[in-house]
Amino acid sequence: MKILVCISNVPDTTTKIAFANDNTEFNKTGVQFIINPYDEWYALVRALELKEAKGAGNVTVIHVGAPDSEATIRKALAIGADDAVRIDAEAPDAFFVAEQIAAYAKTQNFDLILTGKETINYNGSMTGGMISELLDLPFVSLASKLDVNGNVATMEQDIDGGSAIVECALPLVVSCQKGMAEARIPNMRGIMAARTKPLTVVPVSNPSTLTSIASYTLSEGRKAVKLIDPSNMDELVNLLHSEAKVI
Repeated sequence: MKILVCISNVPDTTTKIAFANDNTEFNKTGVQFIINPYDEWYALVRALELKEAKGAGNVTVIHVGAPDSEATIRKALAIGADDAVRIDAEAPDAFFVAEQIAAYAKTQNFDLILTGKETINYNGSMTGGMISELLDLPFVSLASKLDVNGNVATMEQDIDGGSAIVECALPLVVSCQKGMAEARIPNMRGIMAARTKPLTVVPVSNPSTLTSIASYTLSEGRKAVKLIDPSNMDELVNLLHSEAKVI
């Protein structure tokens, strides 16, 4: 079974975020980048588990990004991926990423394409669905479990009040969330092996974008909490009218 895992290069959650050029660009200076946790902990690890359970197969990771993202890709190889592909371009939006990944996947006949449910920097949750549309494949979003038996994948999704079991024939695209797998830490053998595993750089294919970023704004952060005595309903109502904001 050939599995393609899409990974993103995102800032570590402890990184101090700043913007440049009148808040129109993300400032990478001093930023520590990591594999997007949803891509690493759930999509990649589950792909490796499926391969190990069958005792055969290949797991490829793919990333759209500049050369400075290759350290992130090498970590994915250290965790256990067999090979990697970097599409040589900065990603301006989710459609660009999906389009480039789909263009590569069309030439490789993957049985399964996995993504994390979203990236922790943009939280868009769009790329998986776009890839499936561009490839004309079924898409199952927010799967918390995934098993493959022959040519059929069985997935579990959390829904209001319970869960749903979905079956679909391969090939297909799946976005993965918590519950899919447990995080793995690369060991020394994996780290050493990652240095020599294939990392293919692919040029951009007919690039196009649908959106652009006008500006960035830092979040206001946490504010002080006002505690109201349960017996003081009038003050609560007054604050809801005068200070509460609808988001």
